[in-house]
Amino acid sequence: MPNQEQFVQFINDNDGILFKVSTLYTNSQVDAQDLRQEMIYQLWRSFGSFSGRSKFSTWMYRVALNTAMVYIKKKKRTITSGIEIDEKLFQRTDVSDNTEEQQIEKLYETIKRLNNLERGIIMLYLENKSYDEIGEIIGFTTTNVGTRISRIKEKLKKLMQNK
Repeated sequence: MPNQEQFVQFINDNDGILFKVSTLYTNSQVDAQDLRQEMIYQLWRSFGSFSGRSKFSTWMYRVALNTAMVYIKKKKRTITSGIEIDEKLFQRTDVSDNTEEQQIEKLYETIKRLNNLERGIIMLYLENKSYDEIGEIIGFTTTNVGTRISRIKEKLKKLMQNK
């Protein structure tokens, strides 16, 4: 049986990973909370198999990204009866002076237009993970990661110019 106290400590120490993945792979706070719970559940289920050969955060990214991708596939298969409204729209204030904040928001909106794998790779890149670490998390060679990051950057540039 996995050590519950150790698990809780690891989750608390790496909570930013869960926040970033759930925010990047969903469009509403409700979905982000659901995905976060699912990621914690999947982490707990597989915690006993964490061998320590990699850093906990690397393993956590791998589980969180895989869970997010499965969650999205399941979500696409279910038919929603209503329209989801992003609760952030109701919390908006005048942001005319916050151009940097607007640019960051635009970047994240554009990142959400990438496919699931590309989103994960660019998220890890923006987290300043090395190509080696990204490769270990995603399961690609370092060279492949570098190539994909270059292509994703070009794709993001084009998408942002077309907005």
